[in-house]
This record gives sequence, C-alpha cells and structure tokens, in this order.
Amino acid sequence: MNFLNEVAADYPLAVSFASGRPAEAFFELDTWLEGIPRYFDHLASRDGRSADEVARLVGQYGRTNGLINDLVAMQLLADDGVRCRAENIVITAGCQEALALCVQALCVQPGDVVLTRNPTYIGITGVATLADVDLVALDEGAGSVAEAIGRAARTLAAQGRRARALYLIPSFDNPTGATLSQTERLAILDVCQRYRIVVLEDNPYGMFRYEGEAAPSMATLDQHGVVVYLGTYSKTLCPAVRIGCAVVPETLFGDAGASRALLDDLGMRKSFVTVNSSQLNQALVGGVLLAEQCSLERLVAPARHHYRIHRDHLLGRLAAEFPNGCGVSWNRPEGGFFLTLELPFAFGQEQVSHCAENYQVIPLPMSFLALDGSQDRRVRMAFSNVSEAQIDAGVSRFADFVRETVAATPG
Repeated sequence: MNFLNEVAADYPLAVSFASGRPAEAFFELDTWLEGIPRYFDHLASRDGRSADEVARLVGQYGRTNGLINDLVAMQLLADDGVRCRAENIVITAGCQEALALCVQALCVQPGDVVLTRNPTYIGITGVATLADVDLVALDEGAGSVAEAIGRAARTLAAQGRRARALYLIPSFDNPTGATLSQTERLAILDVCQRYRIVVLEDNPYGMFRYEGEAAPSMATLDQHGVVVYLGTYSKTLCPAVRIGCAVVPETLFGDAGASRALLDDLGMRKSFVTVNSSQLNQALVGGVLLAEQCSLERLVAPARHHYRIHRDHLLGRLAAEFPNGCGVSWNRPEGGFFLTLELPFAFGQEQVSHCAENYQVIPLPMSFLALDGSQDRRVRMAFSNVSEAQIDAGVSRFADFVRETVAATPG
C-alpha cells in the first residue's frame, strides 16, 4: 500500500480508484464538536457529578474498556440488530485495534492460525504479520464458504495446527464488494461452532446497502456464542474519530466464564497498547449518539444515497466503455464502497505504474490483497471518494489502457 501512496504522490493528476475513503462532504466536524458538552451533561446526570468534575474526568486517563459503552450498545441494537450489554463491549482506537487485540488474544499457542477469504482486507494481513500468526486462505474453489472452513480446519488439525479465528466482512466485503446470504451465514456459524472457531465479524459498511434485502448480521444470527462483532465509526461518521469496538458474546461457545476471560484479556492487552481510547473522541461520538437518539440512520442516509449514485455511475460507465466485454467483467455490489473488475490479462505493480504515468488512472490490483497468485487478473475499484467527473475520466482512461493492452497481446 506504501507503493500505491507513492504512485498517487508522483502522479497527483491521476484519478485514483485505489482508496476506499469515505466521502468528506458528509463530515460535520463543527456540529459534532459542538455536541461534546451534550455528552458532558449526560455523564454528569448519569453519575451525579458536577460539570467541572466531568470535564476533568474526560481529560484524564479513563477506563480501559471505554466510556460510551452504554450508548454504543443502544446504537448497535438500533442500526445493526446486535443485542449486547455495555459490559461486553471494548471501545477501541478504530476497528483496526479491535482486530489486532482479538487476533493476539485468540492465537496464543504455536500453530494457532486465522482463516480468511482470499483476497482479504489488508488490515488483517498486517495484524497477523505483526502478531506472528499464520493467515490461511480458504479454498473456495469447490463448494461453499462453510465447506471450505471445514476442509481448512481438518487439514490444519492433521498438521498439528488449529484454526482459532475466522475473519469475515460478510456485508459488502473489502476488497470484493461481495455479500454473504443469510443461508451462508448460518452455515458458517454452524461449522465454526463445530470446530470452535471464533468468527471476527467486521461490519464497517453494513449501513450502506443500496438495494436488495439485508441479511442479519452474523452476531444477530449467532446462537452458539461464536461471533465477536467488530464495529467502527470511521465510515458512518469519519475516520478521524478513531473510535471502534469489539463486542464479545454473552457466552463463548456456551461458556460465560470463557466470555469473561476473553473480555478481561482484551482489556489487559489494550491497557498495554493504548491505555484507553481517547475520551475526548469518545465524548464527540457520545454527543452525536445522544443527538440522534442512538441511531445513525438519519446521518448515514444522505451519504448512502451519494454512494449509490456513484456506484450506479461507475457501473454505467463500465457498461458504456466495454459494451462487448473485451474480456472484461465486473460485479454489481448491493452496497459498500467497492466493486471487482475481472481482466483478460495480469495486472500488478508494473501495470499500476504504467497506468498512472501514461493513462493518469490508478486502480488497485487485487494481487496486493491476495494470499496467493490466484487474483492476478482482478482489480478493485472504489467509488466512495471520487466525483462523477473523475469516474468518467478514470474509466475512459482505464478502458483505453485495457483495449491497447489486449490489442498488443499475442494470440
């Protein structure tokens, strides 16, 4: 990803489809900052403190597991259908910290591994690397995701290793844009319960559905105490707040003691890394949640409409530029920030540089996010933070590159 940042810096006029950032037009920082005193008042009323005491409290070191857990629990129920107690939530410095803490807490023995789909979010790759934990790609070539999990668990067991966690973005996956059906989710929960694999359900894009019927979150469907739900306010509010969460189930595989032990472990590890998430940022999020009656639906609706228009515009431009295919195909994600393009030739680092320099466009090679060589002919295109004019120019330029590359390919 550092390479992509360097390319973007070297060619600032290039249209970049590589970044999946949220659109900045919907950041309401002035309003959100003005709402911090609202949370102070809430805290004073809840705890019987004076305004001065609350201000000093928020400015001080705080509870490791979080300050706004009660409001977050209400928001998760309202917007994601996730029912949990505040005590089961660890407030983290973005979802990335939640993911890192979970991998470290779950994979403590030699041979413990994390399963993931392929390609996968680069954040889990980095977390596993830093934790010195093996990341194993599911082989979905034959059968369902659940069947691939079962095969992987059995193969690992035969090698003296153990699948301890499964990382998933079941709704509008990053990088592919794909979504798992309710039937697929239930099958995954069953197989993970059978092999005692904790599902790390990452749900950054769940509120950005544009069409189709929403499947319940895996945490909502979970009857076995399998799912640790990972949430973030980076997409629904803005990345700068750096507030996310990990929600541990009431019982872990039916064991309340194991659930409490995991919560304690996450808190202990967090205390050694970030001590506690910024209480000032938590107060900002708390003020927003209080103003919105603990649902972000009203705030998210305009951004969701914006992203839907941009998805549709990108799909329309692709159809216009590749009316006969030219060996190019793409998916139609029902939500989220990304879609996947299939190409008739390999596209990697060399092609990125060539596109940026000669065509002024930067797609993201899926090979950068893959755990093997199976993704060399795919690219991810993000439509969340580009204008319609940029989509027009970028797709046109990329289509020129594709047509010229196909024409120059022997045979």
